[in-house]
Amino acid sequence: MLKVYNSLTKIKEIFKPIKDKEIGIYVCGVTVYDFCHIGHARTYISFDIIVNYLRSIGYKVNYVRNITDIEDKIIKRSIEKGIEWKQLVDENIEYMDDDFLALNIKKPSAEPKATEFIEPMINMISKLIEKNNAYIAKSGDVLFRVNSFSNYGMLSGQKVEELENIRSIQKQEDKDNPADFVLWKMSKENEPSWDSPWGKGRPGWHIECSVMTEGLLGKHFDIHGGGSDLKFPHHENEIAQSCCANETKFCNYWLHTGMVMVDKEKMSKSLNNFFTIRDVLKEYDPEVVRYFLSTSHYRSRLNYSKENLNQAKSALDRIYNALVGINFENQSSYPEHTSFGERFNDAMNDDFNTPEALAVIFDLVKEINKSKETDIEKATSLASELMKLCKILGILNLKPEEYFNNLNSASLREQVEELIKSRNEARKEKNWAKADMARDKLNELGVILEDSSNGTSWKIKDK
Repeated sequence: MLKVYNSLTKIKEIFKPIKDKEIGIYVCGVTVYDFCHIGHARTYISFDIIVNYLRSIGYKVNYVRNITDIEDKIIKRSIEKGIEWKQLVDENIEYMDDDFLALNIKKPSAEPKATEFIEPMINMISKLIEKNNAYIAKSGDVLFRVNSFSNYGMLSGQKVEELENIRSIQKQEDKDNPADFVLWKMSKENEPSWDSPWGKGRPGWHIECSVMTEGLLGKHFDIHGGGSDLKFPHHENEIAQSCCANETKFCNYWLHTGMVMVDKEKMSKSLNNFFTIRDVLKEYDPEVVRYFLSTSHYRSRLNYSKENLNQAKSALDRIYNALVGINFENQSSYPEHTSFGERFNDAMNDDFNTPEALAVIFDLVKEINKSKETDIEKATSLASELMKLCKILGILNLKPEEYFNNLNSASLREQVEELIKSRNEARKEKNWAKADMARDKLNELGVILEDSSNGTSWKIKDK
């Protein structure tokens, strides 16, 4: 029996889908103004595992993960770089796709961009104005009237009165109430904009997700997920908008991933203490990173450190070592080892408890190593079970020899980074011969360079 911790009720609940054996899940995706960081990886690996598991136990999952492709940060960053906002978005979506592919984060069932839903956003905002849940401010912006929703704060515990006091200090005279938030923002000169009944502008961040969930999952769906930092104001505002517009319950279960911490502070771009996925992958194998991000329960905080990553590498080495010497082609019809699968499922049924699931994996590894010496058929059968369970976690995607001799080894990465640094310095100095020499050496290593406004990235040529 599957139980999930519901952030809305603050308790573990027996999971009951709206439709039998069908689940609709929406997870807030990336705002694509920069490279993705390890905090992003933690959230999307967690939900990738959750979706894998739900499908493995027979659910048909409609998994939607959006892309926020219009937002203040995108406009600001494009101006800083001197490029069109759309170019910035397209580049960063490509980088995100590369990073997620490396980490074996599968594509969702649908991956909508916010700008694909402008018309239905305008329609929902119009409906909220008609219902007196929203109003047009003196500035021309359309704002949500927080006091019109009596359950505001039901997810985060925030009280409207406290928000009024805090935000009134910020002199927000344009609002009827300091806690009111933007649904439609009037655009300044040279900013991206769309026509609307209220003038040229763009949607607020919160309305985007309310509209995309309704368009792809309906007005009432099963699970809404995201990082715990989105509980307030983003998810709180989604609930208010959707419940007022549709006069129905929004979603049944809220799942939030814990933050990745660095020196006891949240890892984030705003604090400038974040590690991009691609930077971490220059030093560690993608499966090591994925394994590391699965070692803590998805709701728990996770401390990022090289020491913890190295421990994850050692642990994953042990799992791969168990497969050394196993020949799956010679597998006989040995009885299935259901006890490990049952224990694994028990762990995952307890709010997707990956640390407990990994404990089962290591018991299985121990049994494989013991059986190798006495009963190779049993060891092979156990190894098949290991592969099956690890597939849900998204690891053991390589043959042991490929994993241990991975071309993207730390030594190769170090060599490549030095050559790229040398090439970039030579180009700055207009020493084209030296730059070409570095590029030729990189080509010999099978490296493809990609120069963009974000700098130089690289990847290994496909064999």
